[in-house]
Parts: sequence; C-alpha cells; structure tokens
Amino acid sequence: MTISRRSSVTVSLVATAAILSGCAAEGAPGGADGESAAPEISFLFSPYADYAPFFLAEDKGYFEDAGVDVELLAKGGTSGETYQLVSTNNVTAGGATWGAGLFNATEAGASLSVIASVSRVPASGPNPAPFVVAADSGITSVEQLAGKRVGIPGDGGFGVYSVAKALGAGGLDLDDVELVNVGPPETGPALVGGSIDAAWSIEPISSSLASEDIAHEILPIDYHAGTELGALVFSTEYVDAHPDAVVAFTAAYLRAAAELQDGGWDDPANQEIIARYTELPLETLTSLALTEQDPTGEIDWADVHAQEQFFRDRGTLEYEGVADVEGIFRSDLLEQAQEKAAELGS
Repeated sequence: MTISRRSSVTVSLVATAAILSGCAAEGAPGGADGESAAPEISFLFSPYADYAPFFLAEDKGYFEDAGVDVELLAKGGTSGETYQLVSTNNVTAGGATWGAGLFNATEAGASLSVIASVSRVPASGPNPAPFVVAADSGITSVEQLAGKRVGIPGDGGFGVYSVAKALGAGGLDLDDVELVNVGPPETGPALVGGSIDAAWSIEPISSSLASEDIAHEILPIDYHAGTELGALVFSTEYVDAHPDAVVAFTAAYLRAAAELQDGGWDDPANQEIIARYTELPLETLTSLALTEQDPTGEIDWADVHAQEQFFRDRGTLEYEGVADVEGIFRSDLLEQAQEKAAELGS
C-alpha cells in the first residue's frame, strides 16, 4: 500500500498513524549489496521551497537510484508533531525546525536520530524569513518597536528566536514588546487590522505582504544570517534496523541539494517539480528569497546550542542542564551518505 506514489499528501496525525501502521510490513527495493529489503521510508515535509532537494530526489528518481523506496507526505502540523510521529515510528523520517520540541524530546529519551541539516538562513542576500512591520505604521527602525505588538508563531520555535535576534539588533529584547501569537497565514490580516505592528514572516507569505504593500522589512538579513533552520530526523528504531537505507536516502537528498547549488534552481524542469509540491505559480516560486541547503548536510552545532540556550532562558525547556542533542547525531551515517552522494552524482 502506498499513498499516491511520487506525489504529496496532507494527512492528519490520526490518519497518518493509521495508514502507515498498515503499510509497515511492506518492503522496498533492496540495496546494491543484495541484502534484505528495507521497508519504505515515509518522509514528512512542509510544502515550502526549503524541501526542494527532497522533491527533486523523488521525482527525478534519485531515491530509486540509491536503492530506497520513499513516500513523501506533506504535513499540516508543527515540528513538535513531526518529532512525535517519527519517534513513535508512525512515520520513518521528517524535516523539522530546531526548537524546544526537539530539545525536550531529546532529553526525554525519544527515539530520534539526527542525520543532517535540512536548511539554514543564508549568510547574505534576500531574507527568506524576514522581520516585517506594517507598511502604514511609520516604523522605520527596531528601536521604535518598544511597547508595540509583535506577532510570533508560538513560543517554542525558530520564529520567536528570529524575532529576538531582530529586536536585539536594535537594542531591544522580547520583554520590550508585547508578543502576540499569530500564525504566518494570519500575519497579513493582523497587520492590516492593527492587532499587531510587526511580525516574523516566511516565504512565500513575506513576498506577498511586500507586493501588496501590507508590510516591509526594516533590517538586512545580518541579524540571523547562518541560523540553522531544520534537521533531518529519523526514527532510531528504523536507523538501528536499516542503516544502509538511511544512508541511501540521505545520499539522494545530498545529491539533489548539490544539483540545486550548482544552478539547478534555474532549470525549468526543476522549477516545475518544486512548483507542484509547493503549489506555487512559477512566477512566484522564481521570485522567492531562498533558504540555503548545504550539499554536505553538515550542522553548525554552535548555532544549535545557542538556540537551546535561548529556549532555556525563555523557560520553554522541560529539563535542567544541556540536552545531549549531538549524542543523537549519526555523523557516521552522514559521512557514508556524503561518499555515496558523490558516487551517485558522478
């Protein structure tokens, strides 16, 4: 049983668990070494351009070339829900942001293995997750936001961390503003209606806000340049049972990331694939500010630890001390995947 092979499907938590538990016994193509076939890898993704390498790896046959059968599932939930589904082996793997959810799950002993980086904020250029202010607010600097209402998508993820960095660039901190929980799709109406004065945003919503003259940026990307955005996580149960399949999956992902870095974003065929998964018109897709996908999959652990410290200071962590998040990182499998990706792309 598969769920629309080579296509994306949005599933609820309950539906995902029920469907995939019925699929668990099915096998997938075996590896090149002829050993017993690993079960299909079900991968949860968000329908954003950040996940473009996974879209290409599926539709261009890179997963198949590597010897793994993959089902891409578009999620509608949070990163915390992704960690829950992966750690309970209801789905094999997923991409999710670094945040309180992952740190708490790690310290609680959840069955999660970090394999590679998924995306990060670029060092320079257009900002894929900008801090914006209402166009009619008259606000031109961060300092003017003292006492104002700022929208964040919850208190445990990248959005609030990014806002804190933006405010810090102007000498403010989160206590200097009134935080309002506003999801990215509701940012525009909230700014227009005056319930918030500024907000964290994300592509493609941020480009839409700018084009409709609802909001604009007041900072260059520098305040959060290089921030680690997302991690590729696998169920440890699957990793322990099928490490070769994890290596093959990751190698195909890295191969596609390298292709995009080498000019693949400008390939019309690639654009068509990415537009289909993100459900964006081509003209919108090609105008977006993009996150960075590192074709080595390496993780900036200093930045990850800085994020953990931030959430500790916010009081959103459920433990004392430091979570051993590097202890669940399978650097050995990433190294093997890097080697295999080079072979596949040669």
